[in-house]
Amino acid sequence: MRMYEEDGAATRMPGRGLWVEEPARRRRMPDPVRASAVRALLIVAVTLTEATITFFLAVTGSWLAFPMVICGIAGTVVATWAVLDVWITRQMWNQRGGVVSEPSSAARERARAPGLPGRGVGDPRGAAPRPR
Repeated sequence: MRMYEEDGAATRMPGRGLWVEEPARRRRMPDPVRASAVRALLIVAVTLTEATITFFLAVTGSWLAFPMVICGIAGTVVATWAVLDVWITRQMWNQRGGVVSEPSSAARERARAPGLPGRGVGDPRGAAPRPR
């Protein structure tokens, strides 16, 4: 990191660089949970904006106030559903243990061994040891 003296000469100063990687404080949310959280945030933001507009229309006595109130009620129901979706998705992810139901390398490692019905390759309850 270079610091400049009063005369403009660059001097080398020990210290932190401009970009220092630091470990995250919290783990990243799983993709399904993050997607539902972003969706809920957008829906809640639109609903709050709609409520603000409805308030101003009602104050001014506009004829649009009543239809906006009906839309505001519907938006509140949808926003509540979206927030519940985040909570349910998070609970389901935690109960599943974060396991994705699609083939992966871990699933291939536990493939059935030839000649041993019902026992996996890494299964400790596999066939009895072979005599030598």
